[in-house]
Amino acid sequence: MLNRHIQEYIDLVKSGQFRVCKEQKKLVEYVEYCFKNENIYVDEQQLEKYLDLQKYFDYKLFPWEKFCFALHNCTYISPGVLRWPDLVILVCRGAGKNGYLAFEDFALLTPVNGIKNYHIDICATSEDQAKTSFEDIKEVLEKNSAKMSKHFKWTSTEIRSLKTGSVLKFRTSNSKTKDGGRPGKVDFDEYHAYENYNLINVFKTGFGKKPMPRTTITTTMGDVRDGPLDNELDDALQVLDGKLPDNGKLYFICRLDDKKEVHDERNWYKANPSLQYFPELLREIRKEYEDWKRDNIGNSAFMTKRMNIPQGSTEVPVTEWANILATKRDLIDLSDYPAVFGIDYTKTTDFLTAGLLFEVDNLIYWITQSWYCENCRDLSRIRYPLADAEEHGLIIKVPGVEIPPEYPVDWIDEQRKRYNIVAGALDNYRFTLLKKPLEAIGFDCDKKDGNNNLKLVRPSDLMQAAPIISSDFANQRIIWGDNSLMRWYTNNTKVIYDNKGNMIYGKIEPKTRKTDGFMAFAAAYTVKEKLSEVANVRQFMSTNLKVFSY
Repeated sequence: MLNRHIQEYIDLVKSGQFRVCKEQKKLVEYVEYCFKNENIYVDEQQLEKYLDLQKYFDYKLFPWEKFCFALHNCTYISPGVLRWPDLVILVCRGAGKNGYLAFEDFALLTPVNGIKNYHIDICATSEDQAKTSFEDIKEVLEKNSAKMSKHFKWTSTEIRSLKTGSVLKFRTSNSKTKDGGRPGKVDFDEYHAYENYNLINVFKTGFGKKPMPRTTITTTMGDVRDGPLDNELDDALQVLDGKLPDNGKLYFICRLDDKKEVHDERNWYKANPSLQYFPELLREIRKEYEDWKRDNIGNSAFMTKRMNIPQGSTEVPVTEWANILATKRDLIDLSDYPAVFGIDYTKTTDFLTAGLLFEVDNLIYWITQSWYCENCRDLSRIRYPLADAEEHGLIIKVPGVEIPPEYPVDWIDEQRKRYNIVAGALDNYRFTLLKKPLEAIGFDCDKKDGNNNLKLVRPSDLMQAAPIISSDFANQRIIWGDNSLMRWYTNNTKVIYDNKGNMIYGKIEPKTRKTDGFMAFAAAYTVKEKLSEVANVRQFMSTNLKVFSY
């Protein structure tokens, strides 16, 4: 007979009460097969002692977590030899994988483990992620400090068991020491972020020199392809299909069986085995689903992180065409509102755009002017009706061999007669061309008094702005009037997801489809916070300043 905690989850999977993915069905069948055909057993007494430690936590382990814990930590081939010393947990965001990891690591620090100096390293590619489960354990210790201080000593960087000598630390690529501390257990959190095995191998230095070595991998899906996580998944599917021996690794995988299943929320439980216990999370996922339906490009993380189905292609349009069309609404009178400008000036012999960005009542307004050089080599390839855009004043043809840098600056200076322009942004690499003209009208990034009102945009700045732009498009907050040129610029721009999941803008086709207007728009977003700063000052002045007459 199987251990009751293992059996509880197996019965839940087979009951059909909540939908589970095919990997879960195969896993419970595999576990049953192993217990039936192998000479393995669960140390019942040890398991109950471990689970009794839940009394110190604000949460209890769910059936799937007790299932994983029992198999990973208390199932043996023979005394001192674990059947599944390596555990891989792939569940969607919100399932509680860091909570599981925190409990498991805390339990293994205690005397219940029975191994002295059983050190544990929590590893991740970023410090914030590596610290998540560590901080969860630290919080448990501090909430129960009267009792825990007799058994543990802790700082902001390590937790030590006074009885076992076991030490828990978190490690990243920036850790001061990379050489092995002879850990008994190594955790890899958010495994999807690892691009290769270089850092993984560093973290595992010194591993395996303690009795009963363990590894635990916890992750959602990510955007790195052909990396360590994809390799783990390939192995997992072959193990669960009986094509490969498991080699001591237990694969707990939760995801949709097919991306089309996302439209039935009963299938969401396949990716999140904890969803039935979190009604608030279910409501949040419903909201995210509606955002994803409106714009599955800008909200691709919904499928990747919530359903564990990668988006697939790494190059996609900026947003849905319907969201671009939604910008075709009338502009209001913006003369009483602050503005920031953006300039895109890639080549003096090509296209150039400057524009002003406003935020009023949670809506984004954008007015713009473009120029193009009459000797631009790409003109014969461009199918967009430039003549019509000229007729409507959206773009100006510039005679000669290049567009002088004074053109966009003169336009901005002219706009200052009507609008309160408080700051601006342009590409860092084009600043030399525009430095003197911008300084002449009062915009500089190196003012002596420190009140800089010009930002030199770097790729990292655009990466930070991109998710905000995607959200504003998805919620149709952007208005630039009947501007066919801006619609063309935007529809020509693609989003490229790098191997860390960052959004980068690029041209769908570099010769015939220009993106200058959109890139100027994106540049302005990098200083959009200046608008709220000015608005707050105005609000303070109007609220707090009074006039007295004598």
